[in-house]
Amino acid sequence: MRSILAVLLSVFTATVSATPFPSTYQPLPSSPTLITNATILTGDGRRLDEADMYISDGKVVWVGEGTVPSDGVNTIDASGKWLTPGIIDVHSHLGVYPSPGVAAHSDGNEATAPVTAEVWAEHSVWPQDPGFSRAIAGGITTLQILPGSANLFGGRSVTLKNIPKNTYQAMKFPGAPYGLKMACGENPKRVYGGRKQAPSTRMGNVAAYRASWIRAQRYIRDWEQYEQKMAKKSANVEDDSDNNSNSALAAALIKPPKRDLELETLAGVLKGEILVHMHCYRADEMMTILDMADEFGYKLGTFHHGVEAYKIADELANNDVCGALWADWWGFKMEAYDGIQENIAMVDRPENSCAIVHSDSDEGIQRLNQEAAKAMSKGQAAGLDIPPERAIRWITSNAAKSLGIAEQTGTLTPGKMADVVIWNQNPFSVYAKAQQVFIDGAMVFDRDNSALQPVSDFELGQLLEAAQ
Repeated sequence: MRSILAVLLSVFTATVSATPFPSTYQPLPSSPTLITNATILTGDGRRLDEADMYISDGKVVWVGEGTVPSDGVNTIDASGKWLTPGIIDVHSHLGVYPSPGVAAHSDGNEATAPVTAEVWAEHSVWPQDPGFSRAIAGGITTLQILPGSANLFGGRSVTLKNIPKNTYQAMKFPGAPYGLKMACGENPKRVYGGRKQAPSTRMGNVAAYRASWIRAQRYIRDWEQYEQKMAKKSANVEDDSDNNSNSALAAALIKPPKRDLELETLAGVLKGEILVHMHCYRADEMMTILDMADEFGYKLGTFHHGVEAYKIADELANNDVCGALWADWWGFKMEAYDGIQENIAMVDRPENSCAIVHSDSDEGIQRLNQEAAKAMSKGQAAGLDIPPERAIRWITSNAAKSLGIAEQTGTLTPGKMADVVIWNQNPFSVYAKAQQVFIDGAMVFDRDNSALQPVSDFELGQLLEAAQ
């Protein structure tokens, strides 16, 4: 018979480790599909000309050569067209800053304290944001929704599959790890600089980060000590059957630490369960953040925006840190002043690098392929060898790595999700358009078929009224 103590310990452990708001995502129904005669960029550095790909049961079956069933296969002739993995945007605020952009829709920044690690972006996501369907038309199959950058610790991010659904749970990428949005520099010190007990300088920002990490370390230690005490009491109960009831009662009086949502998120980072996405512009600040990660023993995943990332490209590669960057945004504040258009190309080192093109924009997400084309063009003009099969990684496989989902998507590898875009031509052309988009093998967008051009319920109502 299980001891009373064992039952108590399991209840407390379940309280802390349970995963709330789980994904209810289910792939849409799909048909086996053979795509022929396309120029294929696989996302892992290969280019195949006039090649075929077969997808079935929501997965990539083979690329290049393979067998196809004789019946029940939909065939698409992609002669003259290009085929790539689905595009992934690692920095989006769709749903938390939806359209129309009115105050009532401003749900991205919990600007009430410098540290709001307890909030989760998914609880602000509005699935009816028309921006999601616009993004599908741009080839976006997966995107990370982040809280804003008003806070030192802005809260958890969520990764979504870009399919029309009524709930965010039904869009949540199955198995994707949470991210923690952090911000350095001007934003948090500007937002909170006039408040008491809030940082107003960069040194104040760093001191507040460190104080929070120290509290998170203590939180982990408190729970570990509690579990050790409970385990010890449990062992005593098993060894002392005569006093079993008394020992169990004594153990029940051991109080667990008070649950703290903010510290749960920070503890998740220190345990390696939650990825860090750091809004940071200046090279010197990025180096400070890398040192801080070493101090507290956590892994920094991705610097976002990183206008000066080119200055420390070797350090980013050596630390296996991704740079999610703009192609040409710069100069809109002092910390964004020293930007160059070769930034992404220079961060994309031959070895161990992880350069990414992100949007941070409800408009830019619609043409992320063209943003990547800008960066590729500037890199080539600077004398760097950046063919399309290399540049496509900036918006596919490298992005998947940043989000911790590279085992499931980001390349056209057999066994991975069949997230695929057929382009009318080279996706790095200014004239390129996503012709057809597949998510888990289901066609969710077809430029020539209005029935496969999703429209949100919110937008549909507005269009119907306008038509009357």
